[in-house]
Parts: sequence; C-alpha cells; structure tokens
Amino acid sequence: MIKLDSTQKQLVLNNLNENGELSCIRAFKAAKLMGIKPKNMAQIAKDMNIKITNCELGVFGKLKFSQMNDDIYNTLAKNSANNKKVQCEIAWKLAQEKGSTLKKVGSSIKNSDIKVTHCQLGVFYDEEFDKFDKVRKK
Repeated sequence: MIKLDSTQKQLVLNNLNENGELSCIRAFKAAKLMGIKPKNMAQIAKDMNIKITNCELGVFGKLKFSQMNDDIYNTLAKNSANNKKVQCEIAWKLAQEKGSTLKKVGSSIKNSDIKVTHCQLGVFYDEEFDKFDKVRKK
C-alpha cells in the first residue's frame, strides 16, 4: 500500500473520467503532479479501487485506433529483438520522436503482431520477456 496525503488523493480523483476510471494518460499526469514515479500508479489505483483504462498503446481499454504505420512497425519490430515484444517505455520514446505520436505508435501496435511489455504505470509486467531479454543480452 502506498500512503498518499489528502492532496495527492484529490489529484487522483480530479483526473478520473465520467465513469470513475483513470485513463492511462491521466495516470501519468497525476503521477507527475503528485511527484511520484508512474510505476506506482497501478498500486495507488488498486488501493483506491479505481480502474486504469484506455492505454494509449492499445494494450487495454476502448480507445479507437487508425491504420498501422509501416515505418513505425518496422522500428518497433527492430526494437523487439525477434520476440515481437517491445517495452512500453521504448514505444513512448518512439512516439516522442519527430513525426510520430502516441496515437500513431498505438495504432501500429494495436494493428500488428507486436505486444507491449513492462507497463510504465505498473499495470502489467511480463516475466517471460525478462527471461528472453536476459538470454538475449548474454
């Protein structure tokens, strides 16, 4: 359990959507406003009985995505080391590069065989990826 003061709790509550859920992007915002690491947001949401939803990369939620971008897909595939998994942080960094956005990267992931691992908010974690990555780095 992560202890929050009343101001921090209110920051989380102020970022909920009309369904009482916390979108992925708003979870990042709340973490920044609270001065905490984003990876703690999954535990905070769980402790407050709040669902994190609408992953900008298409992993979960109900966001609508457009067509896959071949250039983005190829970059993601290159970073996936042949296992078709890419870390959330790498996908976000790609989205920050010139000419790319979270929506474009998310669309390319959602409409492809690439999977996201190691959620930066702590929502999910892929131990299988860790095993593969350790073997790959040897």
